[in-house]
Amino acid sequence: MIALFNSELTEKIRQAISNAISCDIHIQNATQVAGGCINNACKLSTNAGIFFVKWKANIPSDLFVREAEGLNELARVKGSSLVFPRVITCKKEDHLPGFLVLEYLEPGMLEKTTSERLGHGLAKIHQTFHDKYGYDSDTYCGTTRQNNKWNDSWPDFFRFQRIGCLIEQLRDQGKLTTSEIGLFEKLIQKIPMLIPAERKASLIHGDLWSGNYLITQKSPALIDPAVYYADREMEFSIMTMFGGFSSNFWSAYQEAFPFQSGWKERNRLYQLYHYLNHYLLFGGGYGQKSVDIAKQFI
Repeated sequence: MIALFNSELTEKIRQAISNAISCDIHIQNATQVAGGCINNACKLSTNAGIFFVKWKANIPSDLFVREAEGLNELARVKGSSLVFPRVITCKKEDHLPGFLVLEYLEPGMLEKTTSERLGHGLAKIHQTFHDKYGYDSDTYCGTTRQNNKWNDSWPDFFRFQRIGCLIEQLRDQGKLTTSEIGLFEKLIQKIPMLIPAERKASLIHGDLWSGNYLITQKSPALIDPAVYYADREMEFSIMTMFGGFSSNFWSAYQEAFPFQSGWKERNRLYQLYHYLNHYLLFGGGYGQKSVDIAKQFI
């Protein structure tokens, strides 16, 4: 009945939930559900209710801890029309896979106001500001660790702590030619001339593609965050890479927090971070797309 886990992992998850909710739980059933591109996931039915569980071996040991922190950070935003699954418990990987247990959000129906609530809710998140760019801890976009060391300069944060970090990893893995490395190095030097320096540092989800928001019975929900404080236009980069956000969403966002002029021209440059990260994680044509973007801005 619980074949999704081995017996030791099952008991570890059971004990962790029991400790978190101060109730001796008994697992009744585990049904596999979608867990994204990387993780395993299930709907866990117990005598104390239903939970959502993610687990995975051979990932950064603190990945689920950072995801839990990100969900809690987003949930602290006041006045948002969005919901975030409540964190029940999480565990670092040791000899067993790491796991994250969340509140299970019941699926809902798409309504006329869904896109508007999503747009207004994201705008409210982006109106949560900081005086620096970064975050208190490093977070993960997929399994890629993001260097979130606090920085006073947005151009420096973007070119060194986002683009530069990925170029180094791709170079170390032999995924870039010498000419491609030179191309990206030229772009890194030019970035301060391509993006504004004076931008408010907004809280962003960090990995907001269409698979990371849910329609639930409560409201639209955001999951799988990779949070940090950035120019909010970083958020739009991955949102526009794969689509999935309606014109009603964009209109509602614009109404709540108007876009700054030139954002569409900068959008392609900000997409470079996610194309490079996808190339690092998945390979394929993302590498050539990254090169094409770099050539566009040099």
